[in-house]
Order: sequence, then C-alpha cells, then structure tokens
Amino acid sequence: MLFLAFALVASACSGDDGIDVSDAPADDTGDDDTSDDATGDDDSGDSRSGGVLLAAQGAEPDRLDPHLTSAFASFQVLENVYDTLVQPGADLSMEGALAESWEVSADNLTWTFTMRDGVTWHNGRAFTAADVEYSYNRILDPEAGAANAWRFGSVESVSAVDDTTLEIKVSRPTPNLLVSIGAFKGMAIVPREIVEDGTIDTQPVGTGPFKFVSSSPDQGIVLERNDDYWRADEGLPYLDGVTFTQIPDQTVKLTNLQTGEVDWVDTVPPQQLAGLEGDDSLVVMRVPGGDYHYFALNQNRPPFDNVLVRQAIATAINRGEIAEAAQFGAATANQAAIPAGTFWTYDYSPFPAADTDAAAALLDEAGVTDLTIEFLVSSEFPETVTQAEVIAAQLDAIGVAVEIRDVDFGTWLDVQGSGEFDAFMLSWIGNIDPDDFYYAQHHSDGGFNFQGYNNPDVDELLDAARVETDESARKALYEEAATAIIDDASYIYLYNPENINAWGANVQGYVVRGDNAVRFEETWLDG
Repeated sequence: MLFLAFALVASACSGDDGIDVSDAPADDTGDDDTSDDATGDDDSGDSRSGGVLLAAQGAEPDRLDPHLTSAFASFQVLENVYDTLVQPGADLSMEGALAESWEVSADNLTWTFTMRDGVTWHNGRAFTAADVEYSYNRILDPEAGAANAWRFGSVESVSAVDDTTLEIKVSRPTPNLLVSIGAFKGMAIVPREIVEDGTIDTQPVGTGPFKFVSSSPDQGIVLERNDDYWRADEGLPYLDGVTFTQIPDQTVKLTNLQTGEVDWVDTVPPQQLAGLEGDDSLVVMRVPGGDYHYFALNQNRPPFDNVLVRQAIATAINRGEIAEAAQFGAATANQAAIPAGTFWTYDYSPFPAADTDAAAALLDEAGVTDLTIEFLVSSEFPETVTQAEVIAAQLDAIGVAVEIRDVDFGTWLDVQGSGEFDAFMLSWIGNIDPDDFYYAQHHSDGGFNFQGYNNPDVDELLDAARVETDESARKALYEEAATAIIDDASYIYLYNPENINAWGANVQGYVVRGDNAVRFEETWLDG
C-alpha cells in the first residue's frame, strides 16, 4: 500500500508563469506570503472565489473511514473533509488545527490541549473535546481495527476535561506525540454519530474545508464548500467544491489535463516531464519529499529468513538504474530510508552496487541455488511494475529468477496482510519524524512489519528513541537502529522520489507539499 508517513516541504508556483519542472527550494513555501501577487488580489477586488476543481486521482479510494484506511487515494479526499487536532504546517512543523494551543507537564507525562472556539461539524453540531476523546479511544480500541493504533503506544488515557479541554496521559515521555496525532488524516477527529449509524464509509462528516456530497462511478467523489469552516473568516475555502475522478492510466490522466477535462492531477509520469517543457497551459511542480520506495522479502518464508540471502539480493541490484527507470531523474537512489536535507538524514550505504560476485558468494555461503522470487506489485502504482522488471534483469545475473505478480491494490493489501508473498514492493510517503520511518515497519510489534523482521536489539533502540527528549541523543539511537535494519535487509531501500503534481494554468494557490498532503482549501480557479 502507499503507506502514509511525512517530510520536506516546498512551494508551488503560480500558473501565470507556465510550466516549471525545476526543483523548488525546500524553504520557499509561499504559504505566508499575503501580497497581492501571491494571492491574486488586485485593486478591483478579491478574485479568489468560486468554481469547482476537477481533480484526477490515479487510484480508487478503498474506503472513506479515515481510521480504517491506509490508502493514499483515500487520504487525498479525506484531507479536504476532516481535521486533526494539530497538523503539519508549511515547513512541516506541527501547528494548531482543531486545538489552538497545548502544554506539557514538567514530567512530560501529561499533555493538555485547548480546543479552538466556534468549530462545527458538517452536520451542524458543535465540535467539543469529547469528539477528540471518542476518536482517539476508537483508534485505541483493538476491536475497531484502526490502522494507526500503534501511534498511541505510550498513551494511557485520553479524556475530555470539559468541552474545550482535552488531556492525554502517557506512560513515558513521548517527544513525537504531536506528529503521531497530527501527521495525516488517519488520525482525524470523527463524530461518534456517523460511526454508530454506520455511515462513516458512505457519508463522512468532518470539520474540514469541504463537505462530502456523494460518490458514484460516473460522477466521482463530489465535495462542496463548507461555509461554516473554522477558517471562513479568512474567506476559506475559495472553491465552490472539488470533484475527484479516478483515472488509473497515467497517460490518459495527463491527456485529460492537457485537454482541460480535468484541472489537477496527482502525478505526472516522470518520463513525460521533459516533453511538457514549454507548455504554457500547464504548471508542473517537483519538490523534495520524505517518501521512499523499497521492497521487503518475507522472513517467515525460507530462504528469505536467512540474512545472507537478503544481503545477496541487496548487493546484486543497482539502485541508480532502478531509480532512473522508474522516475527518469526525479528521484535519488538511497540505501537508507530518510532522504538528504533533514536533521534526521543518515548517510549509510553498506551494499556495493550490482556486485554480482559478492552477491553470488553470499548465496553460496547460504547454500541457496535455483532461487525464484515472486514480486507482489500493482499496476495502480506503475513504478512498482517498472522497478520489479529492472530488478528481474539485475538478479538474472546471479541466477535468481523473478516472477512478477501484478494485482489490483485491494488484492495487494489482502496478500500482504495474509503473508502469502515472497516479496512485496511499494512506498511509504510523507514521513516527518524518524519514528514514522522505522517503528511500525521494523519493530517486532510494529503494525506494518509484514515481512516478519525480529531483532531484539532494534526493538530496544526504537523503544529508547521514542522516549528520548534530547534530539542529538535521539538521532544517535535512530542511526544505530537504522544500521541494523539496513544491514539485515529488513527493507531493501531503493530511492527517494520527488513529489510531482500538475495543474492547469487557471488553478491558483495550490501548494505541492513535501508530506504529499493534498490540500485545496487555499486553491482557486482564475477565470
């Protein structure tokens, strides 16, 4: 699945300048610029109003319950319907959303949040701290099956002190709590009534900038402006609505953008970036992000339970070739998860590129011959197919055969969850805190450790890093854990891609974010 997590941010450019396929500076977000040029204001009045944005997605949302989905396509929609208690700002530092302020006790074990005044649900009911208490306890409830309960590993209790005050008690210092509760809409606050009446998946009700109207195969997912949005005094949202349509074929999706049948697309095939230069009808924006692509071998299935076999595979591949084939220069090969340019970056590359002799020696040492690996991929994420094809050619050099199993994303999720695979391949997107990169995927109790990795030393390091409040000491712990994770080939990391969106020149105010969050609250259509 396209798992959510979060990292570096940069700015979108104005459609007035036509296409821009250059890298954007990570510190130039544009979010705080309220000048006339930045907002579209002029002496004749504010033109940032009206219109319905037609947004094309590459995949179908699997469901609309934010607590039970982990699909990126779902969160593209839900980002515009729901709110979290806090959220990543333009620079991905955490800022208030439904909570306007918070404080932490001297012992770091009690967090107290003050709710924002005047927030209402889309159904008209007033939002209170009790809604946060309900939502977080639903995520914590094992019977609810929430995908992100692991984010609350240290939480002992969540309680509404009164309508405007929420208290979270933790069992240990939790320096990443704000990221855990606000990094993405999997931690959204939901109203109890739509869970109890069973409509949360078919008629979601949030507090966000847009209200859900309908979903159908012919009309797509239709959202309309929330006139009672808590940022309405800023004139937000500007749009009358957003309609999401699903177009899995990337070429068709881009063609529809070029012909004006849609206004915005969530991806651009990297191989087509050069061909779009000079097209003044489009804006294409590439920004550094916190995503990483990888594959994982099933350690519950021989011979992949042998670290020598996993290291042999990691040694035989050429990540640069894989990144170039899949992303056409819009990615950086990396043997670690965290990309360059952040405080948490760890530059560690123990595996030589495409060293077939060393890889063959490792297989010989493991006593493994005639190895065939089935790679689980999905054409709904076509880069996974390309990556698997390149890897198949690379592993052929050491006598390892690759069979590519291309399935729809729903089947991909089922197969991954059941453990019936040799190797699965996809990406984690948007990571902010190092805990996002490592804990759920590599701790023996991690909720997404489908590959079956179990290293007690790594567990101890990840547990210790979760409670360390000194950033430098915390970074050292994560680097030690990452060294073992990479050496053990729990994941075999491939590259860090850029985030790429495209839109028509009439679309204004949209910002491509490093965390891959799709936010249309400050977007408008010009003409």
